[in-house]
Amino acid sequence: MSDTVRTAQYFKVEVPDKPGEASRMLGTLRAAGINLAAFSGFPRARRAQLDFVTTDPMAFKDAAKQAKWKAQGPKTCFLAEGDDRAGAVADLTERLAAAKINITAIDAVCSGQGRYGAIFWVKPRDVKKAAQALGIGA
Repeated sequence: MSDTVRTAQYFKVEVPDKPGEASRMLGTLRAAGINLAAFSGFPRARRAQLDFVTTDPMAFKDAAKQAKWKAQGPKTCFLAEGDDRAGAVADLTERLAAAKINITAIDAVCSGQGRYGAIFWVKPRDVKKAAQALGIGA
């Protein structure tokens, strides 16, 4: 199977940087039946930023509103997946570098059974250009 890259919608939520915040929010989404294609969390100043890449943005917005979260988005990110091999992510990043597109952040993992997955972000002004460089529609 070849590599695939696609755009996806995500929402970001800033929360206190303390134990249990991600668990609480993920539990809320589970109870609402919200499926996530990806999830990322990291410290930001004295807080934490959680990024939720959902398969159903409208359902996420409804669940976030009901939970009284201050969710920002939807915004656009990219999801990549393919056969795990040496240099898989290097191939991807080289295509963006050749197009002079800076990657804001990237997380990549081996997902098992010989596959890898990655989520990455570019500046909003570069989304269309990145999609073109990767041969996909934005």
